Amino acid sequence: MKPFALNHAVPADQSPAVIPYSYNAALQLNVLPDGRPAISDRGVLLECGTTTSTAGSKTHFDD
Repeated sequence: MKPFALNHAVPADQSPAVIPYSYNAALQLNVLPDGRPAISDRGVLLECGTTTSTAGSKTHFDD
């Protein structure tokens, strides 16, 4: 017998996330397509909430 929730639960549609910045290894910053640091764009911060990269966890063992 299946639990009730499994019979009626429907997963939400998950649209692919579009991240408006990319990590620049040379600058060690997330940058916008025009080359500006992502942190300088208030709209990006409001939309994404953060511009955290994973660089620290790859280079520091005590994170």
